[in-house]
Amino acid sequence: MTQPIKTFGGVANKLARSPLGIIALFIVMVYGLAAIVATLGRSLATAERLPLIYFLIGFPVLVLGTFAWLVSRHSTKLFAPGDFRDEENYVRTLTATASLAVASVRSDTATSTADIRSVVQAVQDASVSGQYQRDRVLWVDDRPNNNINERRAFEALGITFTLAMSTDEALDRLDEQRFAVVISDMGREEGPREGYVLLDALRGRGDQTPFFIYAGSNAPEHKREAQQHGGQGSTNNPEELFRMVMRAIVSH
Repeated sequence: MTQPIKTFGGVANKLARSPLGIIALFIVMVYGLAAIVATLGRSLATAERLPLIYFLIGFPVLVLGTFAWLVSRHSTKLFAPGDFRDEENYVRTLTATASLAVASVRSDTATSTADIRSVVQAVQDASVSGQYQRDRVLWVDDRPNNNINERRAFEALGITFTLAMSTDEALDRLDEQRFAVVISDMGREEGPREGYVLLDALRGRGDQTPFFIYAGSNAPEHKREAQQHGGQGSTNNPEELFRMVMRAIVSH
């Protein structure tokens, strides 16, 4: 009898370290109490047992609905610091994921639970040993305030940015230093296809820095066109941009 109690105590101690574990313990406790009442309450009349039966039937449905709501609306809160390599990674992950979620809402891009899990995993994989502290990205956009949350997600990993608001300014920055990645919008005051103008200028002078278009379209034809100009990708989705850029930096 003592050994099962000790085993259960050890399992309960581990489960209590995370929100998901606490939910599991609560379910076990509620069902345990219900089972005790059902077993010992043989003297209860049928009308008195009905609420208990309804509860045993309806409780799993309630738990499933609540869990689905938590995963779809508050998935980042289901992780505990112990689920990550260290507390610093935990904070970085939450910061990056929250920033990308805000960016998705702003850009009217649907964010699924799978997207969030993918971003969390990407941040965890990318944040090993602070290896990106020296990586600098050139972000070209004549409205840089539109991308604040996207940059925060990268900055949570230690990546830094140089901003440029025009093609000429971007080319000047590229003459001054090397960048791990270039991110560019498409249309600016200079013209509706300035993203390609900058990309063509880079490739024309032999600069093969990974280049990504972050604009208003995610159409397959625009993705193909970006690749035809020598770019590595094109998207309007913050999570997709994050994953593409991080892959490029990892292989840089």
